[in-house]
Amino acid sequence: MNLRINSEFGTLKAVLMHRPGKEIDRLTPYNKDYLLFEDVPYLEALQQEHDAFSNLIKDTTGATVYQLRELLIRVLYDQSILLRLMQDSLKRSGLSQLAEEILQRFSTAECATILTAGLKIHELKRKIPNLESGELMDSAFAIAPCPNLYFQRDPMALTPGGIIFSSMKMEGRQREANLLRTIFENHPDFKDHVNTLYPVNGHDNPPSIEGGDVIILSHEAVAIGNSERTDEKAIYHAAKALLGEGTVKRVYEVHLPKKRQYMHLDTVFTLLDENLVGTYPDAMNAVLQTSLYTLKDVQGDRVNIKREVLKESLLTILRREIPHLEVLATADGNPDYSMREQWFDGANVFAVGPRRVISYNRNIHTNRALRNMGVEVLEIPSSELSRGLGGPRCMTMPLSRSRV
Repeated sequence: MNLRINSEFGTLKAVLMHRPGKEIDRLTPYNKDYLLFEDVPYLEALQQEHDAFSNLIKDTTGATVYQLRELLIRVLYDQSILLRLMQDSLKRSGLSQLAEEILQRFSTAECATILTAGLKIHELKRKIPNLESGELMDSAFAIAPCPNLYFQRDPMALTPGGIIFSSMKMEGRQREANLLRTIFENHPDFKDHVNTLYPVNGHDNPPSIEGGDVIILSHEAVAIGNSERTDEKAIYHAAKALLGEGTVKRVYEVHLPKKRQYMHLDTVFTLLDENLVGTYPDAMNAVLQTSLYTLKDVQGDRVNIKREVLKESLLTILRREIPHLEVLATADGNPDYSMREQWFDGANVFAVGPRRVISYNRNIHTNRALRNMGVEVLEIPSSELSRGLGGPRCMTMPLSRSRV
């Protein structure tokens, strides 16, 4: 597995997912906003729906489904890695000095749960009865949970030239990106295949970029959304690395309104085949401008790129990059249903092969329109999964696809 992907729709061979766990049960009506969640899902039903999703991938594609927890435990057997992650996770509560004691009292599997589902002071006191927790109440988090972790698309992105490791906009999600990067740089299955494009070496506080903003348009072009969660400076550095690496010739910066419903570029459009795009029309029309990065020259180690603001619509650019483009609108453009189905990520389907997608069963009008375009639509239950306001694409990190 070379950890590079050259399309959004090549037949899926391997994917990373995270089965929701105890971190979801940490959500309450009072802390959900702080933990960047819209709702309080029912964990057991959420797990059943997620299991149906991962089983459907295995049964219909034969792809390997890697589970984050299993990979994490394997990496955490290295005590130095575990100690570093635990110290980093405790920083926010000012309890980093407890990291070594936690490692002595909790098993590796328990530590993996702590790093994803968080840790409360009263849970610490059960193992360390004489704990000095300062002014923190028993119900306070020593380590906050990561309920967004089942959205595996955000913490990194695979491109034709290598991996972009995300620098998450919201501080509460940065630990997710740290976990992913730690896994890929240390797991024996992956570590020898990582070509890091971002963050740039030596950048301690890199500008933010998230995986949902990265879309592969063609063998030669990648689009990155300048969104609520991805900064212009990050796009510049990622474009420079991609163009300097030589596989990609064009990187488009797509300026989105800084609004919740356009959080990432993949809420605006996704590629379902070499000539088919699924889109939410209102979002496509809301794009403010698009810029193009190309390679100027390479002088030794120094890569110079140029940026040009394009005076044309995103759709015009997509038609130029993708010959004979067909565009499918959420709910087939019906205004009564389009807004409703976009709320539940109608355009955010997950392509497991050319014109073969996994979609939420609740988006009936979009699914019907897809089938009318000759797309095979595999449906998954979505009563609980959809409460996090992310679609099937958001929940999956493809690690290997057939080349197209």
